Formats: sequence, C-alpha cells, structure tokens
Amino acid sequence: MAFSFTVHKQSNENQGRLGLLTTTHNQIETPVFMPVGTQGAVKAMTVDDLERIGFKIILGNTYHLYLRPGADIIKDAGGLHRFIHWNGSMLTDSGGFQVFSLTKLNKVTEEGVTFKSHIDGSTHLFSPERVMAIEEDLGADIAMAFDVCLPYPSEYKEAREAMERTTRWAERCLKVHGREDQALFGIVQGVTYRDLRQESAANLASLGFPGYAIGGLSVGEPKPLMYETLEYTVPLLPLDKPRYLMGVGSPDALWEGVERGIDMFDCVFPTRIARHGTALTSKGRVLIRDAQYARDYAPLDPNCGCYTCKSGYSRAYLRHLFKAGEFLGGYLITYHNLFFLKRVMDEIKEGLRSDTFAERKREFFRQYNGD
Repeated sequence: MAFSFTVHKQSNENQGRLGLLTTTHNQIETPVFMPVGTQGAVKAMTVDDLERIGFKIILGNTYHLYLRPGADIIKDAGGLHRFIHWNGSMLTDSGGFQVFSLTKLNKVTEEGVTFKSHIDGSTHLFSPERVMAIEEDLGADIAMAFDVCLPYPSEYKEAREAMERTTRWAERCLKVHGREDQALFGIVQGVTYRDLRQESAANLASLGFPGYAIGGLSVGEPKPLMYETLEYTVPLLPLDKPRYLMGVGSPDALWEGVERGIDMFDCVFPTRIARHGTALTSKGRVLIRDAQYARDYAPLDPNCGCYTCKSGYSRAYLRHLFKAGEFLGGYLITYHNLFFLKRVMDEIKEGLRSDTFAERKREFFRQYNGD
C-alpha cells in the first residue's frame, strides 16, 4: 500500500504532534485542515485556487457522488482525481452522515440503510459492502468505513446499538475492501457517552485500520463537551496512526483539537459562511453585509496575504457585491477564508515545531476575540 503515516515530533506542551501522511499522490504535513468538495468541487474554488493556497488534500462525499453523477461515470472517467482534475490527495466520506441526516429513512437493518434520495425520491440501499464498492470506484486515497452517525442528544440505548453496529459494519468493510492504493479508516462512534467511546475506540483499534476517525461530534453538542470527549477518546487510538476529527474546522476547534492530539480536520464551515458574506480575519469575523462597511475601503484583513486582500478588494466593494447578488463576492471571501484557515494550521504547526504552542494560541485568541 502506498499509504503511510509517520509522527515526527510529539509536543512537549500537550498531546499535539507533527506528522507526515504519504499517499500515492503526494505527502501531507499534519496537522492538516482539508477543504470539503462534497460533490466533486470545493464550492466557488477551482483546483488551481486550492493549489495556490497550499492545500494538498481535499474531500469528496460518497453519498452525493453516488447519486450524482454516479460512481460508474466517475470510474469510467478514470476516477475522482481525473474527473475533477485534482492532482493532490483525496478522502471520501462514506456517506453515513448524509444518509442519516439528509434523507427520509425507510429502514435501518443489520444489512444496511434503505433510504430515499433527497434529489428525486428514488430508493437506494447502502450496505458496508456497497459503500466499499462505490468508494473503490471513486478511487480516493483515503476511504471511510460505513458507520451509524447519531445526532446529539441521543438516548444511551440507541447510542450503544449504533456504536455496536458501527463496529460490525467496520469489520465487514475491512473484509471486502481490496483496493491496495486506498487506505480505509475506521470511525469511532458513541455520541458523548464515555464508556461507549472507549469501547468503540478499543474495538476499532483491535481491527488494525491504517487510520482512525472520530465521528459523531459537532452534531449539536456544546463545544466544551466535544473537547471533553476528545480528551478521553484520542489517547485510546494507536499512537502511530493518523487521527481524524470529522466535520470540525472552526479556528478555535483547530487549536483545541490539535492540542488534544488530532491530526486531520475537515469542515464546510469556511466555504459555507463565505457564501453568506462572513469572513474570518485575525481580528475575528467580519459580517460584510453590515452597513458599517459601506464606506470601509480597507481590505478584509490588513494582516492577510491572500489574493483577495493583496489585490486591494475593499470591504466596501465586497459588501456591494453581496448586496448586488454578484457571484464574485462569494468567490473572493471563500478564497480568503480558506487561505486564513491554511495559515492558522501553519501557525499551529510552527507552535508544535518550536514548542511555543501555548503562547501562539494565547496570542491568536487575544486578537481573534478582541481581548
């Protein structure tokens, strides 16, 4: 298998570490934030934009790509990399979260999940075996096992049943997954019940996956509870395997997650808020539609070196674009937000490298929160 992961440095201050992911396509320094290209595109961005910002790995989603355009079409095109013209690494989610959150469920059984498409109402079955076949057709460097993802809060009995089923489905995924150039990650579940998370982590670790994700967080629980869950879950995962916190990507969560030992993050957060006119800056969020920016001719963030800020696009102009319904506004803020999060991760890595993590974290939040 072309996939490997090496830890190069363990922080002397916390559980954070510097590592290197190697796939068939490239090498990725960790910790890393991965932009989400749900339907084969990171919204508003070209792959050239992503490469210029410095991203080396992005996501695709099995559920969405299976429904449209279809895994067979993508396979015939030579796989997802060629289909979307991306030369870096890719990770595909199994679609478990979407099956449970976007669709009208007909039936959940040990075999799998029967669901209706959110696009046309057609009926489909996702089983571990079917999902593995789809992900192998898509051909991402990293594929996720099919899991049961519950919302917060969920009753203990329901959470235990979902966790145990996730483990059984993980075993079935491992049994049928055969693509040698694709790493399969297991997903720890258990909502926010400590014993369930511990049991799930132990069960999956015993199966020997090349990487592990922590799923079922950032689904409605308070952030302090998410961080508490990480504190007792992450140490149970193998030290020599990457740890991926699914669906999390706000600046505060990146700092807090790395501090607790997380290596990989993804989230639609920076692109979604950009489309609605919210920019992430070193001084906090800027809601560009606000009237106070109508005559503000400064860049989004004077401390930012992204294309949007360096090119001189002012807050006033960006506000005008959004008020006028021009697509350019969403593009420019999306570029800025992704650039900002990439630089946050660079700052985090430098903190780990130089053992100045705590100091840099304090300074980041001092500015970001306006303290």
